[in-house]
Parts: sequence; structure tokens; C-alpha cells
Amino acid sequence: MPGPDGTMQVAPAVPAALYVHFPFCARRCHYCDFAVSRSERPPVEEWLAVVEVELGWWFAAGGWEPGSSLDTVYVGGGTPSLLGADGMRGLRDVLAGKLDLSSVREWNAEANPVSFSAALAEAWAESGVNRVSLGVQSFDDRVLSWLGRSHTAARAAEAVREARRGGIRRFNLDIMFGLPDTVGRDLPAELERVAALQPPHLSLYGLSVEPGTLLARRIARGVQPGPDPEKYADEFVRIAEYLTTAGYEHYEVSNFCLPGEESLHNQSYWNRSACLGLGPSSHGFHPPSRCWNLRNWPAWRDSVMGGHGPLEGHEVVGAEDSRLEKVWLGLRTRNGVDSGILEASHQETLSRFESAGWIRRSEGRVRPTARGWLRLDSIVAELNSAGSPPAAPSGSRET
Repeated sequence: MPGPDGTMQVAPAVPAALYVHFPFCARRCHYCDFAVSRSERPPVEEWLAVVEVELGWWFAAGGWEPGSSLDTVYVGGGTPSLLGADGMRGLRDVLAGKLDLSSVREWNAEANPVSFSAALAEAWAESGVNRVSLGVQSFDDRVLSWLGRSHTAARAAEAVREARRGGIRRFNLDIMFGLPDTVGRDLPAELERVAALQPPHLSLYGLSVEPGTLLARRIARGVQPGPDPEKYADEFVRIAEYLTTAGYEHYEVSNFCLPGEESLHNQSYWNRSACLGLGPSSHGFHPPSRCWNLRNWPAWRDSVMGGHGPLEGHEVVGAEDSRLEKVWLGLRTRNGVDSGILEASHQETLSRFESAGWIRRSEGRVRPTARGWLRLDSIVAELNSAGSPPAAPSGSRET
């Protein structure tokens, strides 16, 4: 395949998991460092045309035969709800030109409550979308204003009801935690509002200060305080305990679901399954190669349309890094890892972690507790004696 240095390997068959990145947002939130371009009227048709060319490029590079089936599709962003009804139908048609969509078990699309509606949910369902991830972040108007979100708490709750009215029963809510005390958040009251809506799935995001964001600049100027690590840890444990008591399964470090409502697509990342990424900044995994596209929308568009392909770079994951990834990704989930893949010399370390309440050992597996998940990177680094673990595979926000 024509990768940056000629060594990129493409999966021998079309990966069963597909991620598509729609890079446009009407505005940028204060904390956001995602690959987005601001546009209230995004160039949907142009974006679709480039996605179609990129998909063809991958088929040519991999020597894939048309008609291969997909298992999961995830449309992330950005704000995919700005695609509207026609844009999602257009994406379906672009994908159907090369792929068999009849066996897709999960087609997820992200949405902002402001640009979502029951009519859009119904149109998306007709196009094949059967799961929506709503970027709610909070059910407190003070918090939403502080984060720079464009919706209100009432609008977020209505978006949940609209998803159901539009025929999309499976959905996820993104919820943020670990905000400074000065925001004045009433977390117990928010958790009650969340539970009352009975979402099938929830994803937690601890506030992080990313370089170059408005939030980072305000903190640097002393305009507002940064997050408190102790509060971050305390809120994570409190939320986990509340949700599990309410009947949710804490099945991955950041994700909770009612029984049977796990994210199918994201499990491909945690299982290190092959994944194809389309769109600017998207990542793909073609074992043993991991690749990433050009981040900037114009740069990605021009490279693809100029016949140079979408890639910015790639790496071949070696045997030791692969083993480390398996440990780290396995410990992100409730299934944990087989204790047999951990070196016997780490038994003393595991006992220490267990005594501290960070892991549980049973049935030949090692599983982190909620408090252990807060220390996941350091746990894995110590178990492997190889420094910090690699970055998480990119893709949807639920990862």
C-alpha cells in the first residue's frame, strides 16, 4: 500500500468496524481540542464527495472486493447532527456503493441537542442509524454555560425524548465530571435527573485542560481555576457507585449501561479488532499497523482529491507493544485480563494492588475496581516495567 514510507500494511479484508469523522461544529466549546472546523452551514456535499473518494482509495490500496459486509458504523465529530436528514442518507449511499450494509448491527451517530429533533431521528432511522450519542455533558444550565455548550438542560432532556419518539431506542448520554468548585454544580441533583430519563448507556468524561483551548487560556491567565485532581477522583467514584446502585453495569472505565446495552462499535477498539477510519483525523487499525489521517479538513480534502490519499502517518505495532496494549485495553474493561499473561514476577505487585483496593482477582482474571481505574496508567506501567502505556486508539468519544 502507498503509505508514507511504503511499509504500511492494510487488512486483507474490509474491517468489520467503520468510523467516519464529520469535522464541522457550529461553535467550539471552551474545553474542546477535537479536530473540528467551525461552520453553521457545513459543506456536506463536498465532505461526502471526499469520503467517497477516500473509500475508493482504501479499496484500491487493500485490493478489497466490493460488497463486503460491515458489523458496526460510528459517525463522530464534530457535530454529525449538522448532516441533517439528507446528509445521512448521502453517507448511506456513499457507503452502499462499496459495502453491504444489510448486516450492520449498530450504526451510531453523535448529535448535539440543539441540532437534533424527533424528525431527524426518524429520518436517520430510515437511513440505518439505530443508536445516537447525545453530547449532553450536564443537566445544569450553569455548568453548560461554563463549558460553552449551546443547549440548555431542558433542551437536553427533550432531545432524549425526541430520540425515542423518532424510533431510536438505543442511545448514549455524555456526562462530564471533575469541574472546579467555583462552577457551583449540584452533582446529586444532576444524577437524579439522569436516572429519571433512564438512558440505556452513559459515558463519563473527566474535565481535562488541553493546550490551545479557551479553557487552558483562561486558567493560564488566572481568570478561573483548573480542575482539582482529588475532586476528580472523588466524583468518579461517587458517580460509579450511584449508577451501579441504579442498575447500570460499569463495563468499561468510562462507560455504563443497562444490561445488554453495551456499545458494540467501541468494543472493536478495546478488543484490538481491525477498524477502518474515514474522514479528517480518523484513525484506523489494520493489524499490526495503526494509521491516522490528516487532521485538518482542508489538508485532508486536498490530499484525497489530489490523489495522494488521506494519511498523515502510521506505525507498526511490535510484539512487545502489542502485548502492552492487550494488558492496558483489557484492564479498561470489566472482563480484565487473564492473569496468565502477566509475568509471575508481578504477583507481589498484584497483591499490593489488591490490598489497596485497586484490583480484584477471581477465576484466573485481574479486574480493576473503580478506584483502580483512576490509576490505570500507573498500574499498567508498573506491571509491565515499560514506562507509560500507549495512547488509546482514537475514534468515537465513548472510548
